[in-house]
Amino acid sequence: MIRRLLSLAAGVLIGMQPFAVLAQTRRVGVWLTNSPSPLYYDPRRIEKAVEQLDAAGFNTLYPNVWSRGATFHRSRWAPMEPKLAAHSPDLDPICRFTASAHKRGMQVIPWFEYGLMEPADAKVVQDNPDWVLRRRDGSALYAMHGADLRTSPRKDLRVWLNPAHPGVQSRFIGLITEIVSRCNADGIQLDDHFAWPVDLGYDDYTQALYQSETGQQPPADHTNRFWMQWRRRKLTNLLIQLRQALEDSSYSERISLSPGPFRFAYNTWLQDWEIWAVRGLVDELVVQNYAYSVKGFTNDLNQTAIRRAESWGIPISIGILAGFGGRTTPTTKLLLKSELAAQRGFGAIYFYWEGLWGQYAGKEGAQQRRKAFTKQHAELFGEQINPF
Repeated sequence: MIRRLLSLAAGVLIGMQPFAVLAQTRRVGVWLTNSPSPLYYDPRRIEKAVEQLDAAGFNTLYPNVWSRGATFHRSRWAPMEPKLAAHSPDLDPICRFTASAHKRGMQVIPWFEYGLMEPADAKVVQDNPDWVLRRRDGSALYAMHGADLRTSPRKDLRVWLNPAHPGVQSRFIGLITEIVSRCNADGIQLDDHFAWPVDLGYDDYTQALYQSETGQQPPADHTNRFWMQWRRRKLTNLLIQLRQALEDSSYSERISLSPGPFRFAYNTWLQDWEIWAVRGLVDELVVQNYAYSVKGFTNDLNQTAIRRAESWGIPISIGILAGFGGRTTPTTKLLLKSELAAQRGFGAIYFYWEGLWGQYAGKEGAQQRRKAFTKQHAELFGEQINPF
């Protein structure tokens, strides 16, 4: 199996249409999510959003399908998102996005935002405590997305499931193959939460596995290089298993990855996305570059790992922060960043829908921002609109 996967490295861009097309064309995309947004709960909003994005020169949608321990459809692996389950259990927003986008020649790549992360009070965590990664002191909780480790309720805190545990592996792969088979999607996307946080790995299961394979106890220093490499390989093995499952499913074998800058991704999350790219385990990179200043954005465009990825021929896009909550990037700065990405031959993927011309469009307003994006995309990517 591994040998067959590694053989893809030299030819990953050959015969994998339509991802292979991206060596010559570029994605213009946007992440869509339910939080905070009313988009997922109204079929008219979904249709209108896809229509507007198509008119503004977008060719790819990345709708969130796995968030806060829940899906947006009836799943054998996880509960449905509570609000959707209460009001519109049959809406199926991901498949609606896909059908609407495909009518317009756009692609849809469902985005598994939470990766291996779960709410601390999730049923799967309660039912399977041995699946949870822990620190050396036995703690497991993380405060993310504005939560406070000291004061936030458990539903707002996070734990990480163990990518080396067979139960976690089966569930993770099941969640992904399920959505691809249901909606005729064009691939799937993992992001920076497909990870093994570097301070975790001292739970009983991982310690026993490490000892059985190395004859030693895990080092007390979680930044020990051999210990980091061992855990990184376990995460890579899960990606290999996912790749094989997608290939065997006959629905899709294309994987998009949206990591952070390489040094941070590796040293904090044990995401060795350079290795994943060069080995052909992922088909495109959407590198998150949320630096607010243009100088910081430009510096991150020039990181060594991106330059190396360019030389391998893997399609690259840049994740750009459009607006979220109280933070909205002004249109002039946003368009300059997409221009800088385009000048390097990269695509542009915006986070997120409501920050384009939705509820977080800022003082400029929706109409002005829509016009600006439409004009910019026609100029930068006009010959490639709907290239698939």
